[in-house]
This record gives sequence, structure tokens and C-alpha cells, in this order.
Amino acid sequence: MTQGYGVCMIVQPTSHSKHRARLKTLAIVGASALTLAGCGTSNSTTNDASSVTQTMSATADGAQLSNEASTGPTALGEADVAMKTLRPEAPAQLMVTGVRIGSHNGFDRVVFDLTGEGSPGWFIDYTSNPTQQGSGNTINFSGDTALNVNIDGTVYPFDLGLEDPAIGTVDGSGSIVSQVVSAGTFEGRSQFVIGLNGKHPYSVTELQDPHRLVVDVLAQ
Repeated sequence: MTQGYGVCMIVQPTSHSKHRARLKTLAIVGASALTLAGCGTSNSTTNDASSVTQTMSATADGAQLSNEASTGPTALGEADVAMKTLRPEAPAQLMVTGVRIGSHNGFDRVVFDLTGEGSPGWFIDYTSNPTQQGSGNTINFSGDTALNVNIDGTVYPFDLGLEDPAIGTVDGSGSIVSQVVSAGTFEGRSQFVIGLNGKHPYSVTELQDPHRLVVDVLAQ
């Protein structure tokens, strides 16, 4: 009976093979180091560029806000205390949908938002005892002087297929205009009373996009 024996051969590395292995290892380590260094440089450059961009953007935004704050809106038109009236060139079909009051440096602004077709007319004057058109009833308001604003070329909400905006009374936030009181619409004219303390120079301007009538009331 013959038994087989496995033969295990151990090969000792020669000095030449050791030298080649050492060179191969050094080459791999060097390549890895260069790759890592390259990645590190790329990230650093990207982060620095991002930081510069964000800083410039923040500076530009800050400058823009500063300019807006320093200039602000200015009063429109030519302001005085005289009566102001304008007849529309053609019949209009307009409705006042809302009233807004803004307080600015040196003046308060009352905005009457409009919808419909055409351009409005107006009849605006000071009075100490405003009365409602049609009924003659006294209109109560805050202040001692009323700027009676009549906007011509307006119709009832149902004429335009719209709901009544129910404007009522709008309180002011500044030191000039105390409030605006809506007195309704009658025969093509919508009436509003701007409550003030004393007479102030004012201007009237029609603006588009969106359509609105602007009354600027100056402090002096």
C-alpha cells in the first residue's frame, strides 16, 4: 500500500525581489499622498470662493437696504390746502375696493384702491362739519378738521358683479391722518372723510398698475 505525501516548498525571497516590492510600496504610498493633497487643495479653494461670494452678496444686500431706508418714498404732486377738483374725460365704471394709510417721513399717504374701467374724477376740500351726500347726516370722525374726498365715476358693487368691500373706518398709524371714514356711494360718487387736526397741504394723484387714487397729506 503506497501512501502519498504532499510536498510544501518554501521559497525564500531574494534581495532583488525585496527591492522591487519596497519600490512598489513606496510608489503606492506616494500616489495616495498626492491624491489626498489634491483633494484637500480643491476643497479649500471651493470653500474660500464660497465665503467670498456670500460676503459680497451680504454686503450688496446691506447696501441696498441702507439706500432704501435712507431715501424712502417722497410725496407726490404739488401740495397745498386749496380745493382740488377734476372731471373725468369719459364716464367711468369704477369701485373703491379698499383704503390704506401709510406714515412716511414728512407726510401720510392715503391710498384708495380702484377696480373697473375708466379714470376717476374727484372733488376734494376741507370742512369742519362733513355731511353725508344724499342724507345730509353728520359724519363723525377723529380730529378737528376733515378733508372731504369725493371720488367720481364710481358705481355700486353689484354693477360690477362684486361683493361690497365694507370698508367702514380705517385708523391711521401716523401723527397726521387720524382715520379715514367711508360714507358710501351715491349717484356715481363715493365719499370718504380724512380726519386731521388742522389743515395740511395735500396733493391728489392717480396711479396705475395697480389702479389707485393717492392723497398725500404733508406735515407742514
